[in-house]
Amino acid sequence: MSEQQEIYAVVDAEDKVIGKATRREIHEKGLWHRSVHVFVLNGTGALFLQKRSFSKDLYPGCWDSSSSGHVDWGESYEQAASRELWEELGIRETLVFQFQVKACKETGWEHVGFFTTTTTKKITINADEIIEGRYYTPREVREWFIAKPAEFAPGFILLFEKAFKRGIL
Repeated sequence: MSEQQEIYAVVDAEDKVIGKATRREIHEKGLWHRSVHVFVLNGTGALFLQKRSFSKDLYPGCWDSSSSGHVDWGESYEQAASRELWEELGIRETLVFQFQVKACKETGWEHVGFFTTTTTKKITINADEIIEGRYYTPREVREWFIAKPAEFAPGFILLFEKAFKRGIL
């Protein structure tokens, strides 16, 4: 099945499932759906960022969360976060659920489950999804997106600011 034919839950404003549709239908019609974002930190508190592949349909070439992706039909937020961490970065770690963000323009109409993890493992990026990735201090990231917000996916900036204000970073 192609990426555009993957099936996701269609949800309402309260994140209750009201149907299902293909990725293509969801994005073409602006339907609310679910995604996950994971911030991977190293032992010194630096945050791993990924630069999205130019083949991505949304925000190609932009910097984004360490790992992120849609929640597949029938999958929990935690299952999706674990799967994405493995598919994109080649690591398995214990995830800590931090908070949920309601669907909005910045998230691409996705209800987002936000997780963090800390690792000492070697990250191996999936070259089909990610151009490059590396660790940055939270201060470096914040100064960077304040100066050049167009270099980042809008959902990442929203999540980073919420995590920063809550003392997660």
